[in-house]
This record gives sequence, structure tokens and C-alpha cells, in this order.
Amino acid sequence: MTDRPALRSQRLNQITHAPHAELDALVKSHAPFDSRDSFARFVVAQYLFQAELQALYNDPQLTAIVPDLAQRCRAEQARQDLADLDTDVPPAVPGALHNPGLGEAMGWIFVSEGSKLGAAFLIKRAMALGLSDSFGARHLGEPAGGRAEGWKQFTRILDGLALSADDETAAERGAVAAFERFTELLRHAYATDAALA
Repeated sequence: MTDRPALRSQRLNQITHAPHAELDALVKSHAPFDSRDSFARFVVAQYLFQAELQALYNDPQLTAIVPDLAQRCRAEQARQDLADLDTDVPPAVPGALHNPGLGEAMGWIFVSEGSKLGAAFLIKRAMALGLSDSFGARHLGEPAGGRAEGWKQFTRILDGLALSADDETAAERGAVAAFERFTELLRHAYATDAALA
């Protein structure tokens, strides 16, 4: 049995390692950076995921814990990216998260916020398609104050939060569920494309 890391953020990283690796492999298999059309499908998945989390990013209980949470949401940037890429805003996909408790909500936001670190590499790939943080790849842009600093601030708050044992378990469940949901939305985004072709 491996030792459980002391910090909650590290535990969540550890517990989501497998679904994260699975998602990375799926993203690569769809080659989102081979063409703008393929990238647009990737943005559809990003938009669907961020739109589902919009309620969490604006939740009064959560914004009391993470003061700049509302500004961290990327649903609007992803929506603008779809417009830049001449892609319709997709209808919601059934199965979105609804009214999670504190622990579960923090698990989902952990995954969404963590993805901004990976976005540093993705935006470089998007630039090869003629896209940028002001056209077509806004949702991958660097957050105000920088990626690393934003992540450090968030994980400091997450690690310092007093959670019950139930909430702790729910946070782990939420983080895994967030990866599984994004994986599902990504499959949906690329399947829709295949159906239209």
C-alpha cells in the first residue's frame, strides 16, 4: 500500500492519475491539433464541461471559500472560441453534475482548475493552427496572475479547508467523476462530428 500524501491536493492528484492518463490518451487519439475542424470538436467538449461547472463557479458558498472563483470560469471564453471557429454552441448533454455537496464540488473544481496547467502546452499547439488567447483558443489562455500562481492559490485554499470524512471521500469521488465526465463529453463531441460527416 502506498503512503497517502498529507496534502489533499496531492491525494486528489494521486487518485485521479488513472482517469487522467486515460483522458490524455483519448485526446491524443482524436488529434485535436491536426486541423481547425478537429480542434473545434475539442473546444465543443471544453465548452460543455465548463458550461456544466458554471453554477459551481458562481455558487455563493464556494465563492466565499475561493474569492476569485467566478473569474476563474472559462465557459464564456470557450463559447467565444466556438464562434471564432464557426462552430455552433452545442446543446447540453444529459448527465451533468447537479447540486453537489462541498467536498464533491471542490473535487470537480480541482480538476477544472488543474487543467489550466496543461493548457500552457495546448495553447502552443493551437498557435500552429493560427489560433491564440484572443482568437479560437481563449479558453486555453493564461489566467490573470499566471497559471502557476493561480493553481498555488487554489490548492492552498483546498488543502486548508476543514472537511468532514464524508466530504473528503466526496472530494475524491468528485475529482474522479470530473475526469470521467470530460472523457464522456470528449467522446460525444467527436462522435457528433462523425455523425455529421
